[in-house]
Amino acid sequence: MRKPGAAVRVLVLSGPNLDRLGKREPHIYGFVTLAEIHAGLEAVAAERGAEVVCRQSAHEGDLIGWIGAAQEEGFSGVLLNAGSLTHTSIGLLDAVRLAGVPVVEIHISQPEAREPFRRRSYVSRACFAKVTGFGALSYELGLVGMLRHLAQSGTA
Repeated sequence: MRKPGAAVRVLVLSGPNLDRLGKREPHIYGFVTLAEIHAGLEAVAAERGAEVVCRQSAHEGDLIGWIGAAQEEGFSGVLLNAGSLTHTSIGLLDAVRLAGVPVVEIHISQPEAREPFRRRSYVSRACFAKVTGFGALSYELGLVGMLRHLAQSGTA
């Protein structure tokens, strides 16, 4: 739980292969690295009096555990780019359903415009919003939307 007067904290989670951004299929994902995305999010959050904590893992269990503990660790919301796990993980869907904080699904590309297997997102069934197709900017748009949502709902 967030302490009164403390900055709003948002947890930013990225799944498998997102640590390869900048090198991985730049024609789809661009040349921006995940470290650069995280630095940009930290700056955007600071401008708005908020804080982000950014984590990446190729392990589904790490992501599930971080989502499950988010509320108890004082996070007000989660940005989740589950990568390929978006299309396969019932465990992540359940974690998002049980998170106790709002979750925004993030994608750099537009999954629905890609291969048929990418058109199904399990996690979106439990997320309150989804930002896709804006490249690395998808993360920033998701953060700004999350902060606005938290302020409007009175949970910021």
